[in-house]
Amino acid sequence: MRRRAFAALGLMAFIAACSPAPKKDAAPTGLTKLKLATDWRAEAELGGYYQALATGEYKKRGLDVTLVQGGPAVNVPQLLATGAVDVGVGSNSFIVMNLAKENAPVKAVAAFMQKDPQVLIAHPGQGVNGLADMKGRPILLADASITAFWVWLKAKYHFADDQVRKYNYSSAPFLADKRVIQQGYVTSEPYLIEKEGKEKPAVFLLADNGYPAYASMALVPDNLIAKNPAAVRAFVEATAAGWKSYLYGDAKPGDAAILKDNPEMTQDVLDQAREKMRSYGIVGKDGEIGQMSDARWAEFFKVAADQGVYPKDMDYKKAYTLQFLPKAQ
Repeated sequence: MRRRAFAALGLMAFIAACSPAPKKDAAPTGLTKLKLATDWRAEAELGGYYQALATGEYKKRGLDVTLVQGGPAVNVPQLLATGAVDVGVGSNSFIVMNLAKENAPVKAVAAFMQKDPQVLIAHPGQGVNGLADMKGRPILLADASITAFWVWLKAKYHFADDQVRKYNYSSAPFLADKRVIQQGYVTSEPYLIEKEGKEKPAVFLLADNGYPAYASMALVPDNLIAKNPAAVRAFVEATAAGWKSYLYGDAKPGDAAILKDNPEMTQDVLDQAREKMRSYGIVGKDGEIGQMSDARWAEFFKVAADQGVYPKDMDYKKAYTLQFLPKAQ
């Protein structure tokens, strides 16, 4: 089961280290060197980045990209702050807004998941036909989720904190109690639960119920945007091309790279995750890949600010820039 972080950690460390030491950014080949930190171990949910690297999309645009694999001990904001990496993957919109709240000099330059893959999972036949039916039922949530999508659920569906139960990234408590609801990613936990429990769970994608968050955002320090905007644009366009190829073309190069980086991954998990990303429109179709809008960010900020997560007068627009949005692939 995945263990993605839902909140930006070490923000003060980011601010304290926001003047990284100068570093060489040109490879001996003349390509611009960029280090990319992902937000988790290699998986289909990162397939566009791996595909862009494996198929040469970065190289053909003048970039020499090195991928730094994420995991439970990897703090993407800290890696950006110290200059250890040039680009980081931001898992969700709260991470981006948290950085802006702390005046961290970094921006989201593209969103490679138009829908946050976050779901709530229920047992079938228990009268749960929508999110509203979950009110009053126990819900297994990770600690960081309390300050992320739970904020939206309480605002829209009037869920109460006394519904929350500790989620330790095991589905055993869910499988043992048919009343329990569990968090997960549409691309991961439902498939694993079905395999383990021999029963197809009821799955509810928050994004299809109005949750306005983006996911898998490319985070870039302000100094790189100022110093080499052409490299930032090239990275965004190459990654968009990688996602289109991975989802709608031949995914074998990306899958091979993922399996090499993460020996615990299996082909069946990759295949079903890719199918889920297509069927649910997680990444989007041609013309949508990588896109963001002021209206969407404003909607997200209003929900969070109305719940007291951010000051209502916060300049949330410093969290992102629309100047590097990719052209239709």
